[in-house]
Amino acid sequence: MEFRVHPAKRGLRGEIQVPGDKSISHRALMLGALAEGITEIDNFLAGEDCLNTARILRQLGVKIRQTGQTRLIVHGRGLHGLTEAGDVLDVGNSGTSLRLLLGILSGQPFYSILTGDESIRRRPMGRVVEPLQRMGARIAGRNGGKLAPLTVLGSPAGLQPITFSSPAASAQVKSAVLLAGLYALGETTVKEPAKSRDHTERMLQAFGADVKMEGLSASCRGGPRLAGQKLAIPGDISSAAFFIVGATIVEGSDLVIRGVGLNQTRTGLLDALKIMGADISILNIHDQTGEPVGDLRVRTANLHATEISGELIPRLIDEIPILAVAALFARGATVIRDAAELRVKESDRIETLHQELSRLGGEVEVLPDGLIIHGGRTLAGAGCDSHGDHRIAMAAAIAGLKCQGQTTVRDVGCIGTSFPEFGSLLADLAGGLEYL
Repeated sequence: MEFRVHPAKRGLRGEIQVPGDKSISHRALMLGALAEGITEIDNFLAGEDCLNTARILRQLGVKIRQTGQTRLIVHGRGLHGLTEAGDVLDVGNSGTSLRLLLGILSGQPFYSILTGDESIRRRPMGRVVEPLQRMGARIAGRNGGKLAPLTVLGSPAGLQPITFSSPAASAQVKSAVLLAGLYALGETTVKEPAKSRDHTERMLQAFGADVKMEGLSASCRGGPRLAGQKLAIPGDISSAAFFIVGATIVEGSDLVIRGVGLNQTRTGLLDALKIMGADISILNIHDQTGEPVGDLRVRTANLHATEISGELIPRLIDEIPILAVAALFARGATVIRDAAELRVKESDRIETLHQELSRLGGEVEVLPDGLIIHGGRTLAGAGCDSHGDHRIAMAAAIAGLKCQGQTTVRDVGCIGTSFPEFGSLLADLAGGLEYL
């Protein structure tokens, strides 16, 4: 499948909603499975990654009913109610599923095998496996347990609490350790060098766990009785990001995006774009299932370059592909540093961004931990490849709105992992897009 994108026929105007947050959807399923009673999830992201999590939980004995396109009912099994699967647990392309499930399965008394697609089998898992092994988890796999497939042998005697100082700010590492901490006798603590997204901590609290958040530390006490909840998932700011940038760079845009999650650990893109001169207003802020939510109004603006690094990076790491597109249309050279984590995402996003933005005529320099993007050049449509990476595919499509001539983005089926409606929504807003 491919996109054929032509220059935008009009500004991006009107009101839209984006799908439910992918990170929160994963966590709602997992904690609903470990809770006692029923958890109702509204605005669930029915993308491939989250559906893989649901399928695996069903393999582990959890009853999950879908009562609408974005509504799920999870019949919780309790903290110790999961059962051994009869087959390998395949997460597909979902790193979140693999890493967080490692934490949960480490505390079970049974045997599990976790694997995924080719991309997942390349991605580093040692950063999660090492602290789990310190807790007593018995995990083995390729390259000394650093690569999937991974086997979890089970821990019938339970796990030991630890205080873990993570070398990098990583919500997936932190979440895996805290979820394993549910099965430890005592308090498990994770300390980070910078604050990563805190959806797991917030949701654990909502389900009744004893969780403390102090500065750069998060702690969880083992053995809670989690209670089923009614949850409404906020719109995913990582999905909204593509339309935020699209409305910023396409002339004549005035777009409102309703019901977007505005957790401070996820709003780095908004901060970066405002520094660059973007016209973004936040409206109707309210609380939804323990998460701040609001509406975003975005109008066309002239951008200027900036440097993005340090503590801002963990708050926008998933949005760097579309932020790089914004930088193409900013005056001056935008520098992105401290983002070496991009090299171990669905693709090596530093290299793939360099390749695909250069195809369009962008001047892009590669750094070991980031990019330098020289904005203000005239771009011409070209053939781009997604590299099997949903965020690269969507970023290239948005860039195509401002290129001269047709931009073709190949292998866009991967977009289904996070934003299945992206193509139709973009076509409705901007026109000039064919989805073949």
